[in-house]
Amino acid sequence: MLSFFRNVLKSKIGAGIGLAVLVLITLAFVGGDLTGLSDSTGITNGSSVATVGKDDIQENELGLAAKSALTRVQAEDPTMTMKMLIAQGGLEQVLDELIDRTATAFFGKKIGVVAGDRLIDSEIARIPAFQGVDGKFDQTTYRQLLAQQGLSEKSLRDDIAQGLIAQQLMLPAQFGTTMSSFAAKRYAALLDENRSGSVVALPSQVFFPANAPSDAELQAFYKAHTNAFIRPERRVIRYAAFGESAVKDVAAPSDADIAKRYQADKALYAAQDNRKITQLIVPTEAAAKAVAAEVAGGKTLEAAAKEKGLSTANLEFFSKEQLSGQFSPAVADAVFAAPVGKLAAPQKSALGWHLIRVEEEQKKPERALAAVKDEIVAKLTEEKKRAAFTDLLAKIEDEFGNGASLVEVAKSLGATVETTAPITANGQVYGKPGETAPALLQPVLKTAFGMDQEKPQSAQVGKDGNQVSPEASFIVYDVTQITPSAPAPFKEIVNDVKSAWQLDKGAAAAKAAAIQIQAQIRQGKSLEQAVAALGKTLPPAEQVSMSRATLTAALRSGRQVPPPVSLMFHMAKGTVKVQAAGQDRGWFVVVLKDVVPGKVESAQLVEGTQRELGGQLGQAYTDALSKAIRKEVGVTKHDKAIAAVRDQLAGAGSAE
Repeated sequence: MLSFFRNVLKSKIGAGIGLAVLVLITLAFVGGDLTGLSDSTGITNGSSVATVGKDDIQENELGLAAKSALTRVQAEDPTMTMKMLIAQGGLEQVLDELIDRTATAFFGKKIGVVAGDRLIDSEIARIPAFQGVDGKFDQTTYRQLLAQQGLSEKSLRDDIAQGLIAQQLMLPAQFGTTMSSFAAKRYAALLDENRSGSVVALPSQVFFPANAPSDAELQAFYKAHTNAFIRPERRVIRYAAFGESAVKDVAAPSDADIAKRYQADKALYAAQDNRKITQLIVPTEAAAKAVAAEVAGGKTLEAAAKEKGLSTANLEFFSKEQLSGQFSPAVADAVFAAPVGKLAAPQKSALGWHLIRVEEEQKKPERALAAVKDEIVAKLTEEKKRAAFTDLLAKIEDEFGNGASLVEVAKSLGATVETTAPITANGQVYGKPGETAPALLQPVLKTAFGMDQEKPQSAQVGKDGNQVSPEASFIVYDVTQITPSAPAPFKEIVNDVKSAWQLDKGAAAAKAAAIQIQAQIRQGKSLEQAVAALGKTLPPAEQVSMSRATLTAALRSGRQVPPPVSLMFHMAKGTVKVQAAGQDRGWFVVVLKDVVPGKVESAQLVEGTQRELGGQLGQAYTDALSKAIRKEVGVTKHDKAIAAVRDQLAGAGSAE
């Protein structure tokens, strides 16, 4: 679940440049929504969570970084909470990245690598959150945003300086790294190698304890594995859908209104005489006459143009006035004097000489008021309905602002109030796999999970014409019940705890059995003999053979590859390894029997491998440099302060 988070922060370049500018990360998220992170941690600037060289990382800094990380993960998984992130080691990873950036900056200053004030100023000016409507740095916006986030200018500048120092140290470490052609050729041979072996599965169910657990055992297991039973936050949403039909008794337009609109749109009803044309422009009169002669002789305008390396343009309908204004009066006169299908006499404009064929003519007589009255009435009536509906929406907001309830407003609209089952932030109905919230609510789910209880709002759910139904393009909605994310009470999930206990014990026994098989194979026994010695009925061993090219293609296409098969490509020939199936489902024993190297006959393949591995080699250099810097400057973590931050974040995390 934290794969996105780990991918964001996994590289030391990411740590040195991305997370190094901690405040910038925060501002990147709040730039469009200034309520994003302000006052979100509740952690004051107290004890330090780590000392790096002579610099300290404060509690509030770790809290802010954790909140920023959570925001990024929630962009991929809306159900993620701070409790879940902490339970999966997210806080420790954030702290490690903070330590890396602080150590890099401390080391840089020690050896004379600095970031000057002017360079920092230029970085600040480039931050979109600090720019005005003209796209330029705005001092007022800058001050206001810092104040709203509770940030000092010094902390911002310090963080930017740390990021710039990290760039100067880390980027050169990976710049221009190259893998030798010998090593690249060896790695290239791996791309088409084929591996074969045997896999034995040891399902946890086969190793379930014979005796049922006591209540005390279940209670102890539940207490030790509380995080495994966390339920996501659930909310019950009440809503009522409505559309323009909610507007009643719109007054019909008066004769004066109709006459006024007729005069305003008189150009729409005036007589029209337009021409659709195909055009060729040439630079000289002689060239124009030559083309005209060819057309008169039987060639098409397109063919004559193509022979001269030119092309014609197909244009839509023009009035005489439009042609005159766009080209010249002479061109317009010639076009409107030519019959349909014929070439007009060549005429000159500022662009050159025009050869124009008239494709169609479009003539419409003037339409009197009496002829278009019904059309104008329909248009005015629709406009009045829309204006009345806009007024209705404003009235709804006023009523909510004055304390009206959703039920009261829905009644005035003639709309039916509906209530959802408890749903999670990703739109799933809690406890009912495959069932989701109504389609009408999908556009407002994110807002609903940030609302206070029984604080109704209105929203358009049919933007860009994609409404669920023309009569239900808007809704009023509120949240009537909020169940925070928290561990499920033991009494409600006794059977779930018992199943988890069985899987846990079965997985532990399966692991011990897998290790026993591994040891016996290493002592010289065959796989079959080692499995038989267990005295358990297991699924038969699977014989597996796959090329690395097939494996790579499967991974790139997003197909699932069984973990034991992937493991085979990380083993030495003739070795045996054990691997967990995940989620306590069991274990695998993997025996790699043979490795057949691929043949490398393409110089381009070797060169491509050199380039790809060069980048990875550079990453390895930055990893090594980061570790060396930490060792050089010295790092001390303060466990009590870290625990205090963890407790404070976890306590607030259920409402995230």
